[in-house]
Amino acid sequence: MRVVIAEDNVLLSTGLELLLGRAGFQIAAVAEDAAGFLTAVREHRPDVTVVDVRLPPSFRDEGIRAALQARREYPGLPVLVLSQYVEQQYAAELLATAGGGVGYLLKDRVSRVDEFVDALRRVAAGGTAMDPEVIAQLVQRAGDPVAALTPREREVLALMAQGHDNNAIAERLVVTDNAVHKHIGNIFAKLGLAVADSGHRRVLAVLAYLNAGGQVGDR
Repeated sequence: MRVVIAEDNVLLSTGLELLLGRAGFQIAAVAEDAAGFLTAVREHRPDVTVVDVRLPPSFRDEGIRAALQARREYPGLPVLVLSQYVEQQYAAELLATAGGGVGYLLKDRVSRVDEFVDALRRVAAGGTAMDPEVIAQLVQRAGDPVAALTPREREVLALMAQGHDNNAIAERLVVTDNAVHKHIGNIFAKLGLAVADSGHRRVLAVLAYLNAGGQVGDR
């Protein structure tokens, strides 16, 4: 699995190369700035990318802007963003891009090697790997965002939080799949989760539920 890394900190980029190499990834290229990253993506067409939010020359948002540009050029390109801070606007924009795996982790997660490698594999496979702190800030609203849900919608959301898919939820509630689909659509709308990919919206909805005090029971 080929990886392109965009990271200007030599110590961190070298560390990423070593740990990913040991985990079985092939490092196709390491770029120090946004232009170099885009060039490497165009040349190598990697299976997954790891991008720092802040890159030279201004160290503001060059990295994530480059990641979004790369996904526009190559729809579905898996991108795992690393940052020291939660950039809400860009995190939401990244989630809103349809297709392909996306991730947004705070840099202290890199020190948890197993978690980081698992997250990168999940993103490469088309999944989502969002730092809980990132999602928590994305779903913050005035008051309790779950309070507007009906009792049935809360039941559906609670089962989503337990990891059940739509079919399993339908079986547990003795309703049709179409009914579950409708309830989930209402949940997304009431929580204001207007992003393109329903898989990402499930992640955000579940975190909203947990932030509001919901408890995940036994599966």
